[in-house]
Amino acid sequence: MNFPIFCVFTLALSLANAQLNTLVLLDNQVIKETHSSFFKGLQERGYTLTFKIADDSSLVLAKYGEYLYDNIIIFAPSVEEFGGSLNTDTITQFIDEGGNVLIAGSSATGDVLRELASESGFEVDEEGAFVIDHFNYDVSDEGQHTKIVASPEHLIDAEIIVGDKKNIKPMLYQGTGILADPENPLVLPLLTADSTAYSYNPDQPIKEYPHVVGKNTVLIAGLQARNNARVVLCGSLSFFSDEFFGSSVQVAQGGKVYDRSGNAPVAFAITQWAFKQRGQLRVRSVKHHIQGENEAPHAYTIMDDAVYTIEIDIYEGMQWRPFKANDIQLEFVRIDPFIRTTLISKPNGVYEAKFKIPDVYGVYQFKVDYDRIGYTRLYSTTQVSVRPLQHTQYERFIPSAYPYYVSAFSMMAGLLVFSIVFTHCREEEGKSKKE
Repeated sequence: MNFPIFCVFTLALSLANAQLNTLVLLDNQVIKETHSSFFKGLQERGYTLTFKIADDSSLVLAKYGEYLYDNIIIFAPSVEEFGGSLNTDTITQFIDEGGNVLIAGSSATGDVLRELASESGFEVDEEGAFVIDHFNYDVSDEGQHTKIVASPEHLIDAEIIVGDKKNIKPMLYQGTGILADPENPLVLPLLTADSTAYSYNPDQPIKEYPHVVGKNTVLIAGLQARNNARVVLCGSLSFFSDEFFGSSVQVAQGGKVYDRSGNAPVAFAITQWAFKQRGQLRVRSVKHHIQGENEAPHAYTIMDDAVYTIEIDIYEGMQWRPFKANDIQLEFVRIDPFIRTTLISKPNGVYEAKFKIPDVYGVYQFKVDYDRIGYTRLYSTTQVSVRPLQHTQYERFIPSAYPYYVSAFSMMAGLLVFSIVFTHCREEEGKSKKE
């Protein structure tokens, strides 16, 4: 009797783990040891990690038309060419079909990662370039001022992506700079440098304007594609290292001493976001009906009082929970929105709107399009028909038509009076002739 229950539990557990299958591509096995805290933290959060060398000839992403992994971590900055069936096109296709990718580069980022970054909307600075900041570098820097201190104030203002900025300590960063197109609405600068930073080769004299300067220097960039696939590119492989996770932080020029950097919490928060463990929304159910009824009508009639209800969940803590927000809007659309109203939040992730159907018949849609930074795009449409009034539903006497009623009856009364007067005058005229 317990065997079927055990099977169901095992199947559910395997499905949950399947959503966390992650391929980790490394330059060499040493990175597995130098970044062990990061990998261990992911495994403790339920991720199943498969480690491979980036140029391994046995690399394969899919078998029999199904992807073997949901996420890819690329900690191989210097790789010149992926092994097996893996290349830039296959990874781009993986992203196009909903896969998530986390990439860490360095000053030695190879052409294959540059090409992959370019496909995702980022541009990595030239080989040998570091982000340099002569004012915000750590006391342990070796003299080139490339080991910079990144302030939590320069994190993106989205708690769902990076966590609570108020509780994050300054972070250590040593790597190259990233340029993100500010006109691209899909690209998010997750962490930027200070206004005194720039990206350049520290071993060369500056003879031309640096590739990126000031706050345009992106340290960690994110992309949420239109299919909700996520890509994160960090210009520093050291950002995820054990050394930076456990190191103390102090700005060289008399800054406050922090016993531990903020790299670890930010790295795990960004990774969870990148792999859709945070900020993932779904529609649980949609209902609509005429006020006072329970079932959706075959068609609405103009001027009906409609009630629309949608239930929304968010994925948190490895399970779906009711989503809470106060800025979700509903549109009642026929080519263009006729009605736009904010949904009222109710318990258990339920949102409701009540409105009067417009006095224009046609084919409409109840549409909810919720697109906020850090959340997957929520798009729900329900098509309904709106018909005109039946002949038995029209009002017999319309108040706005009273002037016409009065004019009609006054004309009838005037005609009656004229007829009486005209007839009486003819009778009087006949009498006078006889006399």
